[in-house]
Parts: sequence; structure tokens; C-alpha cells
Amino acid sequence: MIEAFEKLSLYFTFPFVRYALIAGTLIALCSSLLGVTLVLRRFSFIGDGLSHVAFGAMAVATVAGFTDKMIIILPVTLLSAILLLCTEKKVKIKGDAAIAMISIASLAFGYLIMNIFPQTSNVSGDVCTTLFGSTAILTLTTTEVIFSAILSVVVVSAFIIFYNKIFAITFDEDFSRTCGVKVTALNFLIASLIAVIIVLAMKLVGSLLISALVIFPALSAMRLAKNFKKVTIISAIISVLTSLLGIIISILFGTPVGATIVAVDVIVFGLSFAFGAIFNLN
Repeated sequence: MIEAFEKLSLYFTFPFVRYALIAGTLIALCSSLLGVTLVLRRFSFIGDGLSHVAFGAMAVATVAGFTDKMIIILPVTLLSAILLLCTEKKVKIKGDAAIAMISIASLAFGYLIMNIFPQTSNVSGDVCTTLFGSTAILTLTTTEVIFSAILSVVVVSAFIIFYNKIFAITFDEDFSRTCGVKVTALNFLIASLIAVIIVLAMKLVGSLLISALVIFPALSAMRLAKNFKKVTIISAIISVLTSLLGIIISILFGTPVGATIVAVDVIVFGLSFAFGAIFNLN
């Protein structure tokens, strides 16, 4: 135990470790806020679909030689999120089918493009790092951390300002519309926030594991509380703590950051489920 603390103390002296913890905390907080809304609206899988869209956009940006890949990734992911959330009731391909279609197509085309136009000699390694996060979170620059902080402030601020309206459309979109709530505009806002979260989370857990960051804290919180506000707060606390613990474990034992965070999330969900069942909270 003493050796572990000494090792952590040593690692904390390195800027890249502090950057990883800061970015990880911010991303986890943002993911948890909208996670509850997405789960309740039966859009739990949207994070996975959009993450694959982001992967495809990243592949195109890489092949095109963009230094700042966010120029491509963020707008493409944003557009896809808007199409999925804002037009869900106006198209013939509904909900999970649309998400699955976009997810599979983006993942396949992204991988195909990276193989046809390889930028390095280790395409498989590049793909693995993008999909599973690997140690990408430990290579963040100061600029990327500042960018993450700015976007995180935007997401949290928007959620707090529009909390009541987000709560309303989460449970009854049609009734909210009759009460004068601008549902389309709010769906646009939620879609935009989700897109930002997906782009931020890519380096933390990778494209394939982003859904876990959105879903598990929300599901764990739902085992412990029934009030929407309490569930949201508990979800945020769980998400931040599990992300920090996952990053620390990854640093100590050299495990992949993304997979470690998800493993911790799964364990916490199991404990929350058991706790809720024992004390009849479910």
C-alpha cells in the first residue's frame, strides 16, 4: 500500500498524469449529466453509434492530412446527432435501427479508409488505440486539456440552465410541446451536447467504450434513487469517482485506461444493484 502511494506521488509530479485526471474528471461529469436523459428516452445506444461516426470522421481527417482533426470530427458527429434525435419521428427508419445502421456503416468505412490509405506502418495499432482508448488519455497536450475544459463548462452550463425543460421532454415530449416548450430546439441542444461529449470521450475510453461512460453511471444511480434530480447528482458522483479510480488503477498497473474505467463502472453497477435490492430501493 505504501509503495502504491509512493508510486502515485511520483506519477503526480508529471504533467501528463495531472492532465489525464483533469480531462477524465471533466469528461466523466459531462457524460453522466446527459446519461440519465438518454437512458430514460430509450437512446442508451446513441453514444455507441455517434462514437463510430466520430471514428469514421477521424479516419477521413487523418487521411486528408488535417493537423487539427476536430475540424472534421466535431461537425460530422454533431450533424449525425441532430439527425438521430431531431428527426427520429419524421423518418421511416426509427430509433435503434437508425443508430445501428449509422454505427456499422461509419465503423466499416472508417476502418476501410485507414487500410486503403495508411498513414503509418502500424494501422492495427492506430485503430486499436482509437477504438479502445489505450494510453491516448496520457498523451494530452495543454491545449487539448484547455479545449476539454471549455467544452465541459459549456455542457454543464447548458444542462443547468435548461434543466427544467430537459426534465420535461425526458418524460413527456408531446405534453411539453403543448405547454409551449420548444421541443425541437431542445432536442437540437441535447444532440449538440451529446456530440461534444462523444468527441471529448474518444481519448478517454475509445470509440467502442463510450456508451459505457454514458450508461453505467446512470443505471447505477437509478438503483439507488428514484427522483430525477437525485439520480442525476448520484450519477455524476459515480461517474467522476469511477473515472478517477480507473485512471489511477491504469497508471499503477499499466492496464488500458478505457477498459479499466469501464471495468470499474461495471463493478460499481453490480454493487449498486445489490445494495438497491437489499434495501428495497429498486
